[in-house]
Amino acid sequence: MGHGCTSLGWEVIGVIDTEGDCAEWTFPAEAGAARAARAVVRGQLRGWRLEGVSDVAVLLVSELVTNALRYADGPIGLRLSRPAVLGDVLLVEVSDPLPDPPRERTARPDDENGRGLLLLAAAANRWGTRPDAVGKTVWFELAVPE
Repeated sequence: MGHGCTSLGWEVIGVIDTEGDCAEWTFPAEAGAARAARAVVRGQLRGWRLEGVSDVAVLLVSELVTNALRYADGPIGLRLSRPAVLGDVLLVEVSDPLPDPPRERTARPDDENGRGLLLLAAAANRWGTRPDAVGKTVWFELAVPE
């Protein structure tokens, strides 16, 4: 891919110019979105020959999309990019229409959820949130092995 983003079979939420490769998709806020997001991330990273970060990226995307499904009722955006200005880094962004940033929770041993942000903090080089015109974006960076 060249500059800008490509939809690769899903509805494009927008094109943002970057200095590296980029792909983005929009998923409806309904059952199956996390599974579809996992599939497109795995396929895109295979195409970029970034299998070394695929499992972690897929896991974290699944957590963030599932979180968006739990709390938001609108479309969920997913964007992968390799901005040249960041070097050997994969930047992953998950957007939803809910303006509230995610909150870290303390999960009890028997809880089946509440660990997503802890997992994100442990696995990503950096992560954060930013408000958007509508909603927010949660982003994270993963180092790309050489």
